[in-house]
Amino acid sequence: MWLCVSSICISYSQIKQDTINTKTTQLPEVIVTGNSNTDPTHSTVKNDYQKKGIQPKNVADLFSEINGFSTIKRGNYAIDPTFRASAYEQLNVMYDGGTKAVHACPNRMDPVTTHVIPEEIEKIEVVKGPYTVRYGATFGGIINMVTKDPNKLDKGFHGKASAGYETNGNALVNLLQLQHVSNKFNITGNIGYRDFDDYEDGQNTTIPSAFRSTDYGLKLGYNLTDNQYIQGHWRQSFGRDIKHVGLPMDTEFDNSTIVSLDYRAEDISNTLKGITAKGFYSYVDHLMTNENRANFNMVFASSPVTSTTIGGKLETHWLFNNNVNLYVGTDANLIGRDGTRTRTIKMMNGNMLPNPMVRQDKIWQDASLNDIGVFSEAKYQINKTTFTAGLRLDFVNANAVDLENDFASIYGNDVKQSETNISGTLSLKHNISSNTIMEVAYGRGVRTANMAERFINHFTVGQDSYEYLGNPLLKPEINNQFEIGFQGHSKLNELNNFSYQLSAFYSVYNNYISAVVDTSIPRKFMPMLQPQFTKVFTNIDNAYKTGLEFMFKFELLEDYYFQNQSAYVRTKNKDFGESLPLNPPFTSTFSIGVDKENYWAKAQYNITSKQSHIAPSFGETETAGYETLDVKLGATLFKNITLGVACLNVFDETYSNHLNFSYRNQPDFNMSPITEPGRNFTAFLQYKF
Repeated sequence: MWLCVSSICISYSQIKQDTINTKTTQLPEVIVTGNSNTDPTHSTVKNDYQKKGIQPKNVADLFSEINGFSTIKRGNYAIDPTFRASAYEQLNVMYDGGTKAVHACPNRMDPVTTHVIPEEIEKIEVVKGPYTVRYGATFGGIINMVTKDPNKLDKGFHGKASAGYETNGNALVNLLQLQHVSNKFNITGNIGYRDFDDYEDGQNTTIPSAFRSTDYGLKLGYNLTDNQYIQGHWRQSFGRDIKHVGLPMDTEFDNSTIVSLDYRAEDISNTLKGITAKGFYSYVDHLMTNENRANFNMVFASSPVTSTTIGGKLETHWLFNNNVNLYVGTDANLIGRDGTRTRTIKMMNGNMLPNPMVRQDKIWQDASLNDIGVFSEAKYQINKTTFTAGLRLDFVNANAVDLENDFASIYGNDVKQSETNISGTLSLKHNISSNTIMEVAYGRGVRTANMAERFINHFTVGQDSYEYLGNPLLKPEINNQFEIGFQGHSKLNELNNFSYQLSAFYSVYNNYISAVVDTSIPRKFMPMLQPQFTKVFTNIDNAYKTGLEFMFKFELLEDYYFQNQSAYVRTKNKDFGESLPLNPPFTSTFSIGVDKENYWAKAQYNITSKQSHIAPSFGETETAGYETLDVKLGATLFKNITLGVACLNVFDETYSNHLNFSYRNQPDFNMSPITEPGRNFTAFLQYKF
């Protein structure tokens, strides 16, 4: 059976079964609860990963079927999600309501999505714009990846073991998870292993993309009292021998540690409904080299880099007159990065050197970026309408204390900067009828410049071949976003139902951060190569974004369905007379399937249009459209055993996504976008107990 509240559906099997009527306090790891009175405006949730019939390579793969999402691909490992043409720090990506890990590599070989086991993720929640101020500074939207809450399980010992295999790339994934839940405490442990070889595209071309990773985690929760709960979570990830076909170097190792501690107290008084506190620490240790690349005979480069993130959040929840919810709190994110590239130069001007020269280049220049925020958000419900108003202040300090001489010659020896950013939101959610909801929202999102934009010094961190130079004087980006949306459902007859969602949005950007060629600053490394000059990060004044998302679904004879999802976004950089970079093309998917209790099947036809709205200044070129077909099947073979199989890219199409990086430093490839895998058969077996 299913329970639906404001279009968010959960099965009764997902609801905590408490056989002794003991109160259980839940952690605030979820943003979208299925309650229209407290959920952020324009939010959604995706939680059907068990029926994909394929194991994801990393967490970013979980976004593939969420409307409006695309991915930026540098290989088969370093994959970043994008949403509505917002990417990287323009999206506020977190785990369990606030835990974060910041990549150490300036080329994002190790984005946040690589540091957690995909099988840990129970669901992904999305706030589609800067429509809440409670979860940190937010520019283009919030992505919250929620891990399984042990308190939702029955008491006793639980576990699951799973294995998956893909023919294209000879890929193997394994997971073992064990849990014990009692009245007073719970404990969860898991370990996973992934081994992916190079894959082949639709023309049987082998794409260098292999990687291995081992992950484990331990979660311990304890009920201090009937209304107080504390939980600690420790996880580590170890990536090895990772090929990045779209970057000039590969990863030798990528080790990360993430530790978090959460506390919640509920029903403290009639007015004070709750206090939540979170603290976390993450550390990433990353080494990249060009040992197996085309230019190794000319120069050997080794870059050990590290990233440390410390943060936390304290929030109070107040209830007045049963229809005013007020949230007041503070949060912090403190980021530090450092690292040096060592180059052993073997050849110069085409001649081998009798004695190789050794040079060192400061990558992050011992940089720090600290953000401490305070916020207040109120929700007022009157009749069928919920009003939301929120205000947030962020106090930002950025600095780099170990500057290269050429960087200091441009900006001075003191590059410390401080700024105070104001963001906020106003929205309403109105129940037009019992089965139709209208949402209208305005949000002002502010993003401070990231470390690469501030402090990178002549490194190729873009999709083109330019060296990039940071600018510590950058102003923060501002997104004034407006959105209106409708969602609803209707019962056509006893066995057939229809549901839909529609959203239209428009954003006005101020101080948008981009990069322009500065002909007064020559290329620093290997100056005989092209391009000759350097790109410098700068603010542009006139830019905007607009778009539309649409979904409809027919449920036929209760268990059968037909669904379409479509997303379009258009951006414009008026200063340059071109699109903003990383603008995804129009996409549309048509799905037909059956969803029975013990088996399911789905065929999905994916249409991606040609993209001619490009940013030539970013190194983008037009890309062709393409169409693919995926077929996925699954069944519960026995009481606790599930089997999923799939055929992806059934027609063995050769294609490249517009957001893919181009091949770099590869002897057998030109500078064209990375092609995606050809036909791929997969199998996934899971045993629960």
